Amino acid sequence: MTNSKLELITPQNSQLIFIDQQPQMAFGVQSIDRQVLKNNVVGLARAAKVFEIPTTITTVESTSFSGFTYPELLDVFPGKTLLERTSMNSWDDQKVRDALAANNRKKVIVAGLWTEVCNTTFALCAMLEGGYEIYMVADASGGTSKEAHDYAMQRMIQAGVVPVTWQQVLLEWQRDWARRETYDAVMAIAREHSGAYGMGIDYAYTMVHKAPQRAAKLGEVLPAVAAH
Repeated sequence: MTNSKLELITPQNSQLIFIDQQPQMAFGVQSIDRQVLKNNVVGLARAAKVFEIPTTITTVESTSFSGFTYPELLDVFPGKTLLERTSMNSWDDQKVRDALAANNRKKVIVAGLWTEVCNTTFALCAMLEGGYEIYMVADASGGTSKEAHDYAMQRMIQAGVVPVTWQQVLLEWQRDWARRETYDAVMAIAREHSGAYGMGIDYAYTMVHKAPQRAAKLGEVLPAVAAH
């Protein structure tokens, strides 16, 4: 294969890195709604857990500036070792390079803050010095302005980074709905994190397939009475 980027992302050929998904970094994000950003990050993390994707979490200046990684992200990977850094560029840290190398997968999916700094420098160096393919999750990353995010994405794309979205990664990992071992878990992630798509899944399950509602405890429904 002359162009390895034509090969689809699979659970066997990819790994994932979260870069600086921390409160102080998120405070500066203006390119995407911050609650949407966290929703997408956690959805991506849950997908990685389902498909057993090797995942690295790296943080910067947690106690002196950036704060601790979102608890919702940490809860997906209980007990996970975090790789703390001082450098804005994760590639500069030997622990990060070692973690990526140990996973022995050249397709690296990246979700980080900020797009124009930590994501860009890591992506360019990982491609140049490590020979990695970088898949940048645009909607699980954020910049200090829409322009900062967009132009950083353009710079990386021009250098060979592949832009993706978190749901695209989830469904590319699943690939075939006949893969029943992950089907229910993927549907659960989509229902909770995929907005209108998730609502549509609930609608199809209950109204088309007549499945029970998901609510833990349903109250009484009083019948409609025609107005007089």
